[in-house]
Amino acid sequence: MMRDAEFERVLSYFDEDGDSKISPSELKRRLAVMGGELRLKEAEMAIEAFDSDGDGFLCLEDLVKLMESAGEEEKLKDLREAFEMYDTERCGFITQESLKRMLKKLGDLKSIEECKVMIDRFDLNGDGVLSFEEFRVMMQ
Repeated sequence: MMRDAEFERVLSYFDEDGDSKISPSELKRRLAVMGGELRLKEAEMAIEAFDSDGDGFLCLEDLVKLMESAGEEEKLKDLREAFEMYDTERCGFITQESLKRMLKKLGDLKSIEECKVMIDRFDLNGDGVLSFEEFRVMMQ
């Protein structure tokens, strides 16, 4: 988690005119310097999504929310990739068999019964398999 001083440094990097706010054009230009590409309309939409006071700019608090949401998206992407590793049958669920296979690859030998117990603990709807949402709850 970033501290306030780090968020302020990020704000000052993007804030080219020193008004303590980030405009769509500032966001676009600074991302380009960092190797990212964002059209002005996309920058406007990103700012609009996090602009708490409706002035068309990001203040420090808005920037914090934007960066924290980007971190959440990255975590969700990583969780999705991990889930897909366990979903060896590509059925959209982690089954007892697919859990057993993945654990074996990781050097952890479990019986089908042990895998059933592991799944049952987080199987919120009682269908005997883990959906992505149940997996997400398990990983928190």
